[in-house]
Amino acid sequence: MAAKQRLEKYLQEEGVRFDSMTHPVAYTAQEVAAAQHVPGKQLAKVVLVDADGQLVMLVLPASYRVEFPKLKSLLKAKKVRLAKEEEFGGTFTDCEVGAMPPFGNLYDVPVFVDSSLTDEKEMVFKVGRHTTSMKVGFSDYKKLVKPEIADFAVHL
Repeated sequence: MAAKQRLEKYLQEEGVRFDSMTHPVAYTAQEVAAAQHVPGKQLAKVVLVDADGQLVMLVLPASYRVEFPKLKSLLKAKKVRLAKEEEFGGTFTDCEVGAMPPFGNLYDVPVFVDSSLTDEKEMVFKVGRHTTSMKVGFSDYKKLVKPEIADFAVHL
């Protein structure tokens, strides 16, 4: 099952409202924000990192970047780096590279959300393809995913 259908089914089963959207091909989070006419702070991007050999999903606004020294301290890791495609491709088999939805719980990957995203009532994110996005309420997302919320990113 494709990521979009899998996530729609999950959200329907949980009784969560969502909007699925299609748009022209957009590879970066900022391109998706422009295509969907949403502020970069409302668009959630996924960054996958390797922390001492463990895959970790980071979720932060499109207009932010990861502060690796903060993240290393937060994760209590000796080494944190961006994960390589070959390290996570087998986990997200229903997604195009760079279009993973921020639902690490569906893939058995721990999720950390930057605290700046909690200011938003809704969040928009890619869902498996570079042409599909979804909008959900942040409170619903938090209830389902149960991410660790922390301060690890800074505005660009």
